[in-house]
Amino acid sequence: MAGTSTLRIAWRNLGRNRKRSLLALAAIALGQFVFLAVAALMHGYMYEFHASITGPMIGHAQIHAPGWLDDRSIDLTIDGVTSVLDEVRRDPDVEHVSARIYAPVLTALTEEGFMSFVVGVDPASESHDAGLLPGLDGASLMGEGRVLVGSGFARRYDIETGEELALVGQDVDGSIASGLFTVTEIVSSPVDIVNNLGIVMTLDDAGELFAMYDQAHEIVIHTRDLDFVDETVARLSSLPSLSDLELLQWREVVPQMVIMFDLIDVFLLVVLMIVFVAAVAGIANTMLMATFERKHEFGMLLSLGCGPGRLARMITVEAVILGLMGVAIGTALGFGLLLITQQTGLDYAALGGASDSYEASWKGLHLSSLVYPRLYASDVLAGMIAVFLTSLVSIVWPITRIARLEPMEAMRL
Repeated sequence: MAGTSTLRIAWRNLGRNRKRSLLALAAIALGQFVFLAVAALMHGYMYEFHASITGPMIGHAQIHAPGWLDDRSIDLTIDGVTSVLDEVRRDPDVEHVSARIYAPVLTALTEEGFMSFVVGVDPASESHDAGLLPGLDGASLMGEGRVLVGSGFARRYDIETGEELALVGQDVDGSIASGLFTVTEIVSSPVDIVNNLGIVMTLDDAGELFAMYDQAHEIVIHTRDLDFVDETVARLSSLPSLSDLELLQWREVVPQMVIMFDLIDVFLLVVLMIVFVAAVAGIANTMLMATFERKHEFGMLLSLGCGPGRLARMITVEAVILGLMGVAIGTALGFGLLLITQQTGLDYAALGGASDSYEASWKGLHLSSLVYPRLYASDVLAGMIAVFLTSLVSIVWPITRIARLEPMEAMRL
């Protein structure tokens, strides 16, 4: 009964000065809403960014000859690539695995030559959503001298389907590599090396051109669950065919991106601290003013035998009610924003005043100004815990004042 009466009295006291209570509620709700909105936008952006990193260019793990990742030398190859692929595919946690050949070449459409990059792939292994050629039936468009050309590359040099390209480069033995290839399709790939420089051909054609028989420069692995990449890589590293090769998970391939993810976590922590400060300011101000206004009332209650502990519990319940109501309102607003934007997305470019959204590629990453917010239960819980703790912290001063009250002095008008 005592707990029920304390709750009832605390609720009644919050209604004594509704304007002040509403202002405190607004401050807490705004802080929670801002935190959830920023968290949803950052999670959405980082989800797309993460998918781009571990997508077609980087994958979840990579296999190379030692030193190839640093030098990109054409003669640093994975030998016996067919047997390596077969062994890797047997792992139950490996979903996709594909071998690739990369080599710079001089390309001529007419008399004038220009630099380009040959990407040799297995069309069947690159047609999945995270492949270099998502959704494309490359097998019917490539092979036997037929190639695909990146859309940006084709646009820059006025390359059209049906035209013949002369390629000249260097094979693995240092000899001249040359050949004629017919463009069958202009493709738009999520990878900039394909879009802006790429001539995509089958592994067989690339192997024939560069004298790389059953060889490749890179094997890209996509696992079934990104959370278990470390275990999968550890298991694959014990395969005999990989003993002389370099097997790296994506964090080791692009360590600078891992730092970026860590910075995002720090940024969200800073935003949460801002929510903490806003909540403390709102609740502490309300509780402190309520304490001063009710000084005479507290004196009477103390003189009637009500202990300081009971008064402290009443103030605590008021603060917690105020905090939780503010969190509930802020959370509702946050989910409202999520429901509005999760289907249509939110365009950073439009928020910055630009009339059109943009897409950009950089070092194999595909970036867009259109973000689809994502919110996790942990974000809501973090806000609730932060406000609950701030509610307790913010009443320390009012409770201290109450504990020092002398009944007779407090009752004086």
